[in-house]
Amino acid sequence: MKIKDLRSMSKEELNAKLVELRKELIKSNAQVATGTTPKSPGQIKQTKKMIAKILTLQKEKPISKKEVKTKSVKSEEG
Repeated sequence: MKIKDLRSMSKEELNAKLVELRKELIKSNAQVATGTTPKSPGQIKQTKKMIAKILTLQKEKPISKKEVKTKSVKSEEG
């Protein structure tokens, strides 16, 4: 899934995807801990990256709304 697809998702969808990815990561880490080989070795790294992308997007959204409000107030004053 690309960042463009994630940006188009709502907060609820992002939260659901985040929960799903975290569960997947736990399962993958459990497989590694027990000594079994995971289905695809690079899956853990990809899952971690996707979780980081979602968390970054969740932090960006509230900030961007505040910036828009402050910019519009400053432009009205001057």
